Amino acid sequence: MFQSILVPVDGSEGAKKALEVACQLASQADTTLHILHIPEEFTHETTLVWGIGAIAIEASRQERQEPRARQDIGQQIIDSAEKAARANGASRIETIIGQGDPARTIVSEARRRGVEAIVMGSRGLSDLRGLVVGSVSHKVSHVAECTVITVR
Repeated sequence: MFQSILVPVDGSEGAKKALEVACQLASQADTTLHILHIPEEFTHETTLVWGIGAIAIEASRQERQEPRARQDIGQQIIDSAEKAARANGASRIETIIGQGDPARTIVSEARRRGVEAIVMGSRGLSDLRGLVVGSVSHKVSHVAECTVITVR
């Protein structure tokens, strides 16, 4: 069906579900799964999936000042997502840690890698601001040049 799929992961339950769907699609063919994480500052306390644990606002502010700590959490998220993808049957996996505005970075990476589909959660770790300004998935679905599958 698809030869290449991009899956943005942020550690949220929505991203975990999107990864599961992407793995199902990837298992039907010899598909390359591109797992992308874009480190962000959290605006509220949150719990990340894949056994990473809770991340408090204070920790996020500290990480903003210490790029290495932020990068370490990003690496944990991407490593855990890759492990979950392999457990769900994906074999051709490429991981990417991006930077910048999430929607723009997702669309840019999709274009750069020539992916045929983006599979992403409808809601990530964003707060109320996402409802007012527009969610990342909404922005990506309107700008991307490939198929975008949004998972609830």
